[in-house]
Amino acid sequence: MKDKKPPAPATVVLLVRHGLTATTGVKLPGRARGLHISDEGRKQAEATAARIAKVSKLVAVYSSPLERARETAQIIAKARGMVVRIDRGLLELDIGKWTGMAIKDAVARPEWRPIQQHPSGFRFDGGESYTEMQARITGAIARIVARHSGRVLVAVSHADPIKAAVAHALGTPLDLFQRIMIGTASITAIAYSASNASVLTANSMDGDLAALGIK
Repeated sequence: MKDKKPPAPATVVLLVRHGLTATTGVKLPGRARGLHISDEGRKQAEATAARIAKVSKLVAVYSSPLERARETAQIIAKARGMVVRIDRGLLELDIGKWTGMAIKDAVARPEWRPIQQHPSGFRFDGGESYTEMQARITGAIARIVARHSGRVLVAVSHADPIKAAVAHALGTPLDLFQRIMIGTASITAIAYSASNASVLTANSMDGDLAALGIK
């Protein structure tokens, strides 16, 4: 009787939200161009980069093409002498005509309640639906996981796509994904095996990643 082969090691994706910007918590920037991380956002990214730099199995750093994500990814990549790879699948949710809207104005709109309570049935005028966004981000993750089997990689993205990826990994309905919090420059780690996904941590702001088995 032949010995069974040990299972292949999981591939760990460190999903990082971009650092703080001038509009964080004030406006809905969507995919607007020209928005950069603030001085505080740079400090956040540097702290996150220092945590990730200790991960020996890290082989790649991917990023959404938007400036705030690329700037965060470049800080992370520089700490390990890597280059940033751009993947459009990591883009922010396309909120169409809501782009640039003040959050206080968005909250006052009648669409805000279904966005919070039934996002799976909502599409932004001139933009995309939440279900399309979730399919896009999970598809992007699947592609990059296939390229780096058994290793660790970083994917810098945005709050809603990361929340959607966490919900998918947990098997949580998309209508409940708004309950997941993802802060600026936080690390969310998901381990992908051939048959399963395991959320190792979500919205992590400090601490040694080795404590989670990420080395």
